[in-house]
Amino acid sequence: MTDTYHDRIYVDGAWTVPDGKGAIEVVNSSTEEVMGHVPECDATDADRAVAAARSAFDAWSGTDAAERSGLLRAISEGIMSRAEEIGELIAREVGMPLKLSIPIQAMNPAQTFVRQAEILDSFTWTEEAGRAEVVFEPVGVVGAITPWNYPLHQISLKVAPALAAGCTVVLKPSEVAPLNAFVFAEIADAAGVPPGVFNLVSGFGPVVGEAIARSPEVDMVSFTGSTRAGRRVSELASATVKRVQLELGGKSANVILDDADLEAAVTGGVRNAFLNSGQTCSAHTRMLVPRDRLAEVEALAAQAAEALTPGDPLGAGKLGPLVSARQLARVREYIRAGVEEGARLVTGGDDLPDGLTRGYYVRPTVFSDVKPHARIAQEEIFGPVLAIIPYDTEDEAIDIANDTIYGLSGGVWSADPDRARRVALALRTGEVAINGGGSEPLAPFGGYKQSGLGREAGVYGFEEYLETKALLRRD
Repeated sequence: MTDTYHDRIYVDGAWTVPDGKGAIEVVNSSTEEVMGHVPECDATDADRAVAAARSAFDAWSGTDAAERSGLLRAISEGIMSRAEEIGELIAREVGMPLKLSIPIQAMNPAQTFVRQAEILDSFTWTEEAGRAEVVFEPVGVVGAITPWNYPLHQISLKVAPALAAGCTVVLKPSEVAPLNAFVFAEIADAAGVPPGVFNLVSGFGPVVGEAIARSPEVDMVSFTGSTRAGRRVSELASATVKRVQLELGGKSANVILDDADLEAAVTGGVRNAFLNSGQTCSAHTRMLVPRDRLAEVEALAAQAAEALTPGDPLGAGKLGPLVSARQLARVREYIRAGVEEGARLVTGGDDLPDGLTRGYYVRPTVFSDVKPHARIAQEEIFGPVLAIIPYDTEDEAIDIANDTIYGLSGGVWSADPDRARRVALALRTGEVAINGGGSEPLAPFGGYKQSGLGREAGVYGFEEYLETKALLRRD
């Protein structure tokens, strides 16, 4: 692919010249070379996009559900027709190996649009509650602010249900990996999205994102990103008491019980923690293991981690680079902190992988004997760094798992399904994978505590974009 230069944004059904005059460079994470540019919009651009969405809302919210469903299916078909292109683009932007990027970063978003169309096809818009008729209506104009780690996936989890519900959308993608959002806008335009129903503005969070969050014409903000930034979005949105949906950080625990298949649990746990080079908010980055099995766990974890050789995501690399120089510096600092705090380094470290002098690569790293309150056990690292924490009793394992400000995901491994379920129910977290259970696109995704507010995916994500109205009868 050649350098992709975008100098326009998608507002009110047309590619228009932004008021912001700057350009943001997009860097290939595996070569450190500039691979594209997008406009650096300003608050005026955000306000213009919001105004277009507001103007389009009445007509779009009044359309027949079948028309909205048809648009979602057309968008899905458009994504699928460009899946290889999108997969390669995101592999270069983010660093996920291509063999994973195509199904995860491109095909999954396409399926999200189909699933939301199916939910829309069968959704009941009214119900009875005693003498009242309850009516569900779209919430209004939605500001969608998305992250860089699963960029199109997060766009789909917000835009698809919002459009299905009858809302209009202003999208602000991450400035770190925004090129896929411009491909998406091309697809939406080709699918026939009406003017103003979907709008795209690029730029930095403190300028464009904050303009969207504070706008009195925006009825809801859906944000995915760091907990720190989520607090700022909530603060700005509170001034106009708009709805806020947040999907934030995580420090998820993988609880391996003493009767588990140890090899399956440890190997599966390492792969989960290191997916997308650990740049996954729901990654199981704390592995809780019985103390008397610690040596076995360390050997298995080292073997699994060392099999994930860093390298070119478009080539033979099994572990791609981190997304940016800033992220690389952050992860290497956490690895040094783990050593300084006394954790035992099992494999990896903060030095660069052999033979990789360009690209934001880091060695897959495993620490053991990590104290539950150590930084690497409490703070989200967002890199391929696993903390193995020993425990003595099942109750202690549950206490350690819950002793965090986060509550996004988790795992439990046990040969006894009833025992696994009992422990899973004791974890204060939005989802729990039992014995390596995979993701379910119809299940709700979101967290407890400082991992966020609300849920995404399935009917649960669709309902986030609805208001509830009661029509009260006298008889």
